[in-house]
Amino acid sequence: MPDSKFSIASPTHTSASDADMHSVKYVHTISEAGRFLPSASQWNSTEIDFNLAPQSSNSYGSLPSRYSKSFDYDLVITDKAYFKRFLYISASAALLILALVLLIHFVPHKHHPHSPTKNLTLAVNQALTFFDAQKSGNYPNYSPVKFRGNSGMQDGKVSNLNADLVGGFYDSGNNIKFSFPTAYAVTILSWSVIEYQEKYAEIGELNHVKDIIKWGSDYLLKVGSTGNDTKVSNDINCWQRPEDMSYVRPVSVCDSTASDLAGEIIAALSAASIVFKDEIMYSGELIKAAGKLYEVTSREDPGRKQGIYTKVDACGGEARDYYNSTSFIDELVWGGTWLFFATGNNSYLAYATERFKAAEDEETESEKGIFYWNNKLTATAVLLTRLRFFRDLGYPYEGALRSSSSRTEILMCSYLSDHIFNKTQGGLILLRPGSGGALEFAATASFLSKLYSDYLDLLRRSGGSCGNDGFSLQMLRRFSISQVHYILGDNPMKMSYMVGFGDKYPYQVHHRSASIPWDDGQHYTCAEGDRWLYSKEPNPNLLVGAMVAGPDIFDNFSDERDKPWFTEPSIASNAGLVAALIALHDPPRKSSNSASLNLGIDQTGIFDKIHSTPSNP
Repeated sequence: MPDSKFSIASPTHTSASDADMHSVKYVHTISEAGRFLPSASQWNSTEIDFNLAPQSSNSYGSLPSRYSKSFDYDLVITDKAYFKRFLYISASAALLILALVLLIHFVPHKHHPHSPTKNLTLAVNQALTFFDAQKSGNYPNYSPVKFRGNSGMQDGKVSNLNADLVGGFYDSGNNIKFSFPTAYAVTILSWSVIEYQEKYAEIGELNHVKDIIKWGSDYLLKVGSTGNDTKVSNDINCWQRPEDMSYVRPVSVCDSTASDLAGEIIAALSAASIVFKDEIMYSGELIKAAGKLYEVTSREDPGRKQGIYTKVDACGGEARDYYNSTSFIDELVWGGTWLFFATGNNSYLAYATERFKAAEDEETESEKGIFYWNNKLTATAVLLTRLRFFRDLGYPYEGALRSSSSRTEILMCSYLSDHIFNKTQGGLILLRPGSGGALEFAATASFLSKLYSDYLDLLRRSGGSCGNDGFSLQMLRRFSISQVHYILGDNPMKMSYMVGFGDKYPYQVHHRSASIPWDDGQHYTCAEGDRWLYSKEPNPNLLVGAMVAGPDIFDNFSDERDKPWFTEPSIASNAGLVAALIALHDPPRKSSNSASLNLGIDQTGIFDKIHSTPSNP
């Protein structure tokens, strides 16, 4: 049977069975024109010796005890007034010390062992604002980013592909819309809302983050388009504001062999449907589209091929140098897991758990323990562990859930151990030391470690173990805080790597919109744009909330626009940062969930569609 084509189907699209009868495709990228530019535990104890003992030349073997039994001294009082003053001062100091000790001892402590020193409310707002700056399409007038406007209004109108592809997000400092990182960003932002909705609401950012998620999910709903096998060439040469683009923007088209891309879009639509579960019509639309895509892409028979999207030039050729996928099973497992949470249909959970081991077998050593756009196994294990902790379905899933739980505990130990992952002198964990962009990986590690510590807290556990090693909740939270604080300024460069936060941050961010003036009434061509790329002046527009790629493995950073491996941000990395920030934010003063220990986490909301015991789909 010939390969079937498929689309990201909204309710107006054909059903999966219809897809077998029609040649239907979906869009992966919408690119600008131009050339390629480079992108970017153990328990320990410490003995403290205050050296209170007098120094001696005697050997240790001749010392009868650690401290002398007596001291000889002469006291001569020459002025009684001074002596009385000395006694008064000494007595006052002693009373003050005693009062401080009693105060520290008796004042009630918060449940949490940490006390972040950063303004995380501001940080969350700013990190979300970066997504406002990345919006493509009909730009909303309510946006806080004033140097942006309408752009990409003809996206999809190319050659004989007449589709409405307006919307979505520009990926990073370029003017390209990649579906793979867009879907990943929507998934992780949705996950953070599902877990920490109360925190978002408390700080006034719930509507903000939901608007960003919907901007992405709306685009993912309509990236389906009919077409033929015409290959459209792309490149990314032009340093130009997206508002000034006047050329035809090429489109990459994918079919059913792009299993990894499809799996990530399934995850995004499913997770977003949980975020919008109170909007019944829209949530249903998201679930329906995810289900249709899953039905086509998950089939395994001789007539259907599964594969990696970047191995097909017409689909992922342009993304290969930026988002080169290395496997597809992890995305299908990830997508199936989220679709299970969105629907309660056990067949999706069965699909995910039955293929989890196969996904592990495909995972390379350099990818283990990392959660980012190319590897979803680590995060899937955390999700399945959550299911085991709070809604264990028993047979036939207990083996897979127990395995995921063990993997998650090992992951937490690896974050804390210096033998698994190295850290820079400044304390930044190096999960992929040879790839650059360490902040992206550190942010998701911070998110997962804080999230898992909250899970354990809900279970009234004080920590966990993996073999002979163990960890406490305090250790996990200290690690999580340390990575976010490094990003926000506690690093050897003494600068925040998120633009606009603190007193010192990057000013030459590798970003077209931020680097070119918008209020001078000029429209700059591609050739004219190079002057802004290579300018040594600060960006005229402040790209608030953008987390740049960050320092190298020696904690060194160069704030230069033409060095994107230091200064380029992306929606994928910022999504992980948002998740980490909200996870670490203080919980609401009053939690609506009495079982949450006032952690600000929704223990049960993700299970709304799931039966207490397994049921036949």
